[in-house]
Amino acid sequence: MTLKIRLTLLEEMLGTKAANKDVFADFIASKAPDDDLRRQELDTAEHREEAGTTIFHRMENRIGIYDYQIKGFFKDACSALRNADGTRSKDLKAYKTRIDGLVFVYPRFIFINLPATEKIGICERPLRAETAQGPRIALARSETAPAGSTLEVEIKLLADSLEKTVVEWLDYGQMRGLGQWRNSSKGRFKWEVTS
Repeated sequence: MTLKIRLTLLEEMLGTKAANKDVFADFIASKAPDDDLRRQELDTAEHREEAGTTIFHRMENRIGIYDYQIKGFFKDACSALRNADGTRSKDLKAYKTRIDGLVFVYPRFIFINLPATEKIGICERPLRAETAQGPRIALARSETAPAGSTLEVEIKLLADSLEKTVVEWLDYGQMRGLGQWRNSSKGRFKWEVTS
């Protein structure tokens, strides 16, 4: 079963890729399962030397995200909804393994389509942490895709029984979105079936 859907951002979404090319390359090198995937991600990265800034990947002069960010959202949604009574996620056993092995997102690079009159923005915010040395505050800076931006995605399910569970996760996107700073409502989206 394949679901073709459109996600429309209700709130701006923040970029997640480090703008500093050395930080990004070191991180990808440690996480990529093989050299081909590592090269692909490095090739779609527009590197700018802005310490502390996160940006979007770029391909064909357009911004986007990778398929694994949608799968990561599904895992985050399922993890949270497992604590809510009456959800399908609550009863889903070995949910990370099932998402990894039975739910596939296409295309690999998902373009973010900005509204015609909108541009990429910047969000600056304080990051607070309690450390052994006391409270610490740092400034974080991220590119943003504005509310109203859309992403076109295909979700292929190898188990039809997961369809209603995936719908539950997508519905959860109206409360907790994609990208960074989701606990402040960034990246929230609505969705619709396109075919």
